[in-house]
Amino acid sequence: MLRALALVLLAAAPAWGGGPIAVVTTSTDLKALVEAVGGNRVEAQSLAPPLQDPHAIEVKPRHLARLKAADLLVTIGLDHEQWLARLLHSANDPRFVRGSPHYLDTSKGIQLLQSETPRVRGEQGVHVHGFGNPHYWLDPLNARPITQAILDALARLSPANRPYFEENRKRFIERLDTGLSRWSQAMAPHRGTRVVVVHDTWPYFAQRFGLSVLATVEPVPGEPPSPAYLATLTRRMREAGVKLLIGEPSSNSSVVSQVAARSGARVVTMIPSVGGVPEAPDYIGLFDVNIKRLTEALGATH
Repeated sequence: MLRALALVLLAAAPAWGGGPIAVVTTSTDLKALVEAVGGNRVEAQSLAPPLQDPHAIEVKPRHLARLKAADLLVTIGLDHEQWLARLLHSANDPRFVRGSPHYLDTSKGIQLLQSETPRVRGEQGVHVHGFGNPHYWLDPLNARPITQAILDALARLSPANRPYFEENRKRFIERLDTGLSRWSQAMAPHRGTRVVVVHDTWPYFAQRFGLSVLATVEPVPGEPPSPAYLATLTRRMREAGVKLLIGEPSSNSSVVSQVAARSGARVVTMIPSVGGVPEAPDYIGLFDVNIKRLTEALGATH
């Protein structure tokens, strides 16, 4: 009863008290988008680093301190941040629950992929990406609803700053549209190209830019493939003429090398999040880096 009353009061009167709005996000990508909208009227921090496996983040006291000092928590949602439940339980803060003006799940309003094909982690019986693939930020068009949701969340906490947030978002969308035209033009000659990915990070990116993902090296996210699976996969790659294997900095280099050697495919390392390399300091830069790496690799396969 008291918890419900607290939520009602919070919804009616947000606790933000002036100055920059303190925002914590669950990824560097969301941090970048919060900063694009919020400008100098937000102070954003990401709870997760850009290249760490999201399934293997260890909750530490610094995470708890950042969350408790925040006015707004921005999450990817779905089952991407399996570690977040532990952090929220430790914080025991009634502000950071679904439905509160201090909690934003940016997956709402996104057209999710793979939502009808939940996967189960073998012996443990734990659903992995069971609500849809959570890597939706890798379709640049999804930055439109994400930044709109961020704008609305910030404006709920600071209504007077809505015009400022709206102008920032407008400028960001202009940059995004220019970038999308550039990226689409660069990828146009490669539409329909068959690729294999190490981790199932790239379906939104592939759909946007016309790649056909034949298979995933990790049949279950975060678990190494069996020798039998690898043998079948590399045979399929040779038969289908797959020339490109998309890995990530966190990919198992031994497994990647083995698949590449057996299949004859060229390896390209893509960056899944902002800040993963110095050349990707923001959201636009992330796609600039990945499109450049991808088109160079595809050009080398011909």
